[in-house]
Amino acid sequence: MFDATLTQYATWKNDQSLGGIEGCLSKLKAADPNFIMGHVITNGLNLIGTGSSVRLDKELDSAVKTMVALSQSQPVTEREKLHVSALELFASGQLPKACDTWEQILQNHPTDLLALKLAHDTYFYLGQQTQMRDSVARVYSHWTPDIPLSSYLKGLYAFGLVETNFYDRAEKLAYEALAINQTDAWSVHAIAHINEMRGDLKSGLAFMKQTENNWKGSDMLACHNYWHWALNFIEKGDYEAALTIYDAHIAPRCQLNGSMLDVVDNCSMLYRLQLEGVKVGDRWKAVNQLTRKHAKDHTLIFNDAHILMASLGAQDQQTTQELLKSLQELCCVAPGEDHELSLVPKLGLPLLQAFVEFETNNYDKAVELLYPVRYQLVEIGGSDAQRDVFAQFLIHAALNCKSKANQKLARCLLMERDELKPDSPLTERLIRKATAIHALG
Repeated sequence: MFDATLTQYATWKNDQSLGGIEGCLSKLKAADPNFIMGHVITNGLNLIGTGSSVRLDKELDSAVKTMVALSQSQPVTEREKLHVSALELFASGQLPKACDTWEQILQNHPTDLLALKLAHDTYFYLGQQTQMRDSVARVYSHWTPDIPLSSYLKGLYAFGLVETNFYDRAEKLAYEALAINQTDAWSVHAIAHINEMRGDLKSGLAFMKQTENNWKGSDMLACHNYWHWALNFIEKGDYEAALTIYDAHIAPRCQLNGSMLDVVDNCSMLYRLQLEGVKVGDRWKAVNQLTRKHAKDHTLIFNDAHILMASLGAQDQQTTQELLKSLQELCCVAPGEDHELSLVPKLGLPLLQAFVEFETNNYDKAVELLYPVRYQLVEIGGSDAQRDVFAQFLIHAALNCKSKANQKLARCLLMERDELKPDSPLTERLIRKATAIHALG
């Protein structure tokens, strides 16, 4: 059952014949309540989902403490001790130290897939793209074809390469993985990123359409891959097609699963459409029903920003205030070594407040808050494609400013964007908008 659970985590697919991940974890616990790695994988998956924390979830807090106590009351290997230690560090907000601990495991056990995958996901949350790539690079040669799930390493490695701009190498590895297993949704995801970052709209649309039947069954990642597909339609200016994917696939999967990845995708999609001037109707209210219960989580600033998009979009002032107030209060308590809380004063609050100012038409203030930290936003995690919503937001804010200096900034940001991703229909639309607005000014 441990291997079955790990396989589903690595492949982003619940195996319903086994009862999915939840069913496997239940069977694992029933078979041996004191199996330490059973506790490790259960807690690891709960923590890495970032939908709850030991601060607010007493059941999770108790489960982590039970795991630690068990590791101290029975004979365990050094490797198992390190697994327990890494999760204890993650649970207390010490994400970089958790990664260091998983790397200790991988030095001696390079094919420990649980350590590798948890480190990979945590580097992603930290915005440590180079570390995310190199963590896989260090062990890649050890994963020979006879090792189960070895082809999935190609997808993991490809994603790290994409995020550090090695697009050709990433593409080669992702296609190698798909040649072995065409249902590898993470390798599909890597190619979606490559097409997005290259600005290859035609390939992006064609690839997702051609491969849909291969990856749509990966229930833990399908929503995100549909999000990537819809991004191409927003780029193209085909908002109806983007909304069709949203309504048919993205929103229903989010309502069904409620995972934070799906929640973030929903918020980002609607916000991007809204920036483009699309009326999204009551869709924000449905998303806000899911996100409002996470307003005080504060597990990741990246999550907080998207939860705020939903409360602002739904005009839920109470949730907006709860989110901001509880985050400020949390920062007043000494954050200790909590990595995310240490970022709140310099990054979290300026970013979140910029969204609030934008909503109240204080565009100059939004730019004043966000522009100075734009190059530090990588530290709140997410992919380059995901964080592009913040870049688009800054441009829209600058476009609408009264200040001539900020209007000029908008034009400079658009020149920068056009240079780095030429022939982008979205950028061309924004340039036309800038010309029209500023000509009137």
